[in-house]
Amino acid sequence: MDKQTEKYKIAVLASGRGSNLQAIIDYIAINPDSLIEIALVASDQPGAQALSRAEAAGIPTLVLIPGDYPGKAAYEQSLAGRIKEAGVELVVLAGFMRMLSPVFLEIFTNRVVNIHPSLLPAFVGLEAQKQAFRYGVKVSGCTVHFVDIGMDSGPIIAQQVVPVLDDDDPESLAGRILEQEHILYPRVIEWLARGRVQLEGRRVRIKRLGDQI
Repeated sequence: MDKQTEKYKIAVLASGRGSNLQAIIDYIAINPDSLIEIALVASDQPGAQALSRAEAAGIPTLVLIPGDYPGKAAYEQSLAGRIKEAGVELVVLAGFMRMLSPVFLEIFTNRVVNIHPSLLPAFVGLEAQKQAFRYGVKVSGCTVHFVDIGMDSGPIIAQQVVPVLDDDDPESLAGRILEQEHILYPRVIEWLARGRVQLEGRRVRIKRLGDQI
C-alpha cells in the first residue's frame, strides 16, 4: 500500500444481516495500514443484525425508521444530515433495501457505492443470482458500482467473475458469489480511500500504486 495516513471515514447502510459490513470490519482488523474508518452504521430496521455487528466492533450506530417521517424526502434529508455530522466521505450500501432518490444522491454526488451479486448490467434488482441461474449463464459474479438514480445502473468500478458449475443450484451459486463480495468490496473501498478511483463519464479508471494522484 502507499504511504497515506489520513483515515477515510465511511458510513455503511444496511437493512439485514450485514455480512458485507462484517467483511469490511474484518478487513480493517487484519490490515493495520488500511485507511478505512467506519464512522457510522445506519439502518432502517431496528432489528437488523448489522447493528449488532457494528456494536460488537465499537462502531456508532443509527436507526432511522422511514415510517417516522412524512415522506421519503424528509427521511433521506434526515439520514443524509446525520451522515454528514459524522464527517463521512463515502456512503457504502451493504444490503440496504431502499432505493435512494436524488434528494440523498445529490448531497453525496459520486460518493455512494453498492455491491450487486451479478455481472452488471445483467440481472439487476432482487434475486440476481437466481435470475442468472435460471437464464443458464456459464459465469456470474459480483459488481461494485457507484449509485445513481437507476436500478443498479451506476458506473461500474470493479467486477469479480464466478463460474456457474454444472452441479450448482441458486443457493450454492449465491454462496460462492457472496464469498467474492466479501473480498472485492473492502478492496474497492480501500482504493477509494487512497484516491485511486477516477470517474470519467461512465468509465472508471483505477490508478496503479505509484501513479500520481
